[in-house]
Amino acid sequence: MKRSQSDFIAGFLFALPYLIGLCVFALYPIAMSFYYSFTRYDIFSSPEWIGLANYTELFGDRFFWTSIYNTLYYTFISVPLGMLVAVAAGIAVECQKFRGSLSSGLSFFLPSITPLVAASLLWLWIFNARFGLLNSVITPVLDFLNDFLDSSLTAPGWLADPSWSKPALILMSLWGVGGTMVLYLAALQDVPQSLYEVAELDGAGPFRRFLSVTLPMISPVLFFTLVMGLIAAFQVFLQAYVMTAGGPGDSTTFYCLYLFNNGFLYFRLGYASAMAWILFLLVIAVTFLVFKTTGRYVYYEGEGA
Repeated sequence: MKRSQSDFIAGFLFALPYLIGLCVFALYPIAMSFYYSFTRYDIFSSPEWIGLANYTELFGDRFFWTSIYNTLYYTFISVPLGMLVAVAAGIAVECQKFRGSLSSGLSFFLPSITPLVAASLLWLWIFNARFGLLNSVITPVLDFLNDFLDSSLTAPGWLADPSWSKPALILMSLWGVGGTMVLYLAALQDVPQSLYEVAELDGAGPFRRFLSVTLPMISPVLFFTLVMGLIAAFQVFLQAYVMTAGGPGDSTTFYCLYLFNNGFLYFRLGYASAMAWILFLLVIAVTFLVFKTTGRYVYYEGEGA
């Protein structure tokens, strides 16, 4: 009995620094943000209890709904598109049978570990409507089409055009699919070759084998990356903060950017805390919906055996 008590005390003392950090830097801020969401708080004065006023004000705030629309637009396009590109990249690397397969895999993966601020500054130059690399490639092609079709096509304004600003940031998000590609590549390499051989004997072509063998076998990884991708996309912030500051015309004012502005630009900490809890509930709701609607299609090898 004494030995177990001493082991417990020793284990508790070893875990104590982590527990203190958890309480001070995680649990306490979470609890205080919940309290502040019911107050009027500007940092410089004491919080003033106002009940549900912050939440009711949110639903009448035009910029709140604009930020939700921008975030949903970005999320429900960038996440499926990123997964599609990552799967295609993983299959391309997996199918290569020459020495360059390692270098090609690294070429997909290395951009994903580039600091996001540095990547944002790079893409800010790429998307420059007048001098950017992207339009310097697109413009000669459009000039040729204009001459051939007698049309007047012009290169997109990208970050300077409200119609193209969100698609530009979605295009930029594909820069970081390398980390997801590595997960898909590992899942693809774990698919038993015997399943492909049996499917081929049954007359299944490459596309049919992909649908009937590859997708079911990698579905747990697809499901995992879908959930994590949705959670990350709902919190998109840094790209818009560095590259557009929410413009042009609030077209890239994402939810977290508007939350940040309220908290640290307008010093409306209570309002920003209410936004944070609305975001938390929104992420929980979407994650629950994904589990209910797509979880049933996930195949786990050996399940029910």
